[in-house]
Amino acid sequence: MPGKVILPDVLPKGLELVFCGTAPGTASAKAGAYYAHPQNKFWRVLFEAKITKRLLRPEEYGLLPSFGIGLTDIAKHAFGMDKQLPPAALGRAAADDLRARILKAAPKRLAFTSLTGGRRVMGADASFGRQTLRIGETEVWILHSPSPTANWNWDPVHWRALGKALGKDKDG
Repeated sequence: MPGKVILPDVLPKGLELVFCGTAPGTASAKAGAYYAHPQNKFWRVLFEAKITKRLLRPEEYGLLPSFGIGLTDIAKHAFGMDKQLPPAALGRAAADDLRARILKAAPKRLAFTSLTGGRRVMGADASFGRQTLRIGETEVWILHSPSPTANWNWDPVHWRALGKALGKDKDG
């Protein structure tokens, strides 16, 4: 039987975009807030890519639906770096559970905040950027990880492209 949910889903119906991580990091689990490590670039890149109108703090994650944005993770009952997670935390059942949650919430877009997460759900051949495969009617993106442990691979190019795609929707 799964343990306690580490961070609650923010998945009301009708969202423009849902971000999905692999699992909450230790700092996020301790703070009870998504992307809470002080060196995590998530909140800053949301603002810089014009996905949010202002820079939000991790503890304000509950405000994201007012921006048309939701949050979830593949692993709902474990936290830590990917290599520290129990094998099943990112396994087939966890990926299937995420798909079911996305099908139910039906956001316009789902953006994985790491290649690892994206590949766990979309397949081993998935790469960065907008995907050709969808989950139901939901368009899928894979972004570079904003985690400080992934600084060696950081590139905000797909975050900016996602921001532009959202802006085009708003502009008509």
